Amino acid sequence: MPAFFRTVDKFKPFYDFIYKVFLVICKLLLIADILITSYSVLGRYCQQLAINHSALRFLGVIKDYPWSEEVVLTCMSYMAVLSAALAIRRGAHIRMTALDRYLPKTVLKVLDVLADVAVMALGVIMLVVGWRYASTIGGRGSYVSMPWLSRFWMYFPVPLAGGAMIVFELESLYNHIKSFFVKGKEAEAQ
Repeated sequence: MPAFFRTVDKFKPFYDFIYKVFLVICKLLLIADILITSYSVLGRYCQQLAINHSALRFLGVIKDYPWSEEVVLTCMSYMAVLSAALAIRRGAHIRMTALDRYLPKTVLKVLDVLADVAVMALGVIMLVVGWRYASTIGGRGSYVSMPWLSRFWMYFPVPLAGGAMIVFELESLYNHIKSFFVKGKEAEAQ
């Protein structure tokens, strides 16, 4: 294996670390979504019981907070775009593979590189335009139920995911280019 590839392969732990960080963030957001939604549904149910049955008025202390819906939707938007970025690293996105067995391997590798470049371009657009929206439109507004919190956090998932997509696409692009120069078992070992 050429020395260049051995040198660049030393960055794999960095990509592993970034992947794990985003994976933990997604897991924590999912847990927060489940807990907030469960408490909100329980609060609505308990308030309805307290209204309809005088003996159950004590259940009125469990409330459905007005901010719960907006927080859940914001967490879901973070999870959606960050999990899409994570799927890039695993190669888990939907792909058209019906014609792969009819195309030469070199053509498939070139198409993989072309797809990587297109997705990386999307990541750059998400980063640049998403940051512009988050810092301008998002910076001017606030959540309806939480007027002290900037809407920046509602728009921020787009540039964050764009940055993550760029990082993971760099690794994917490198691996596809490497496959042109490193053959067989050596490429699989890396």
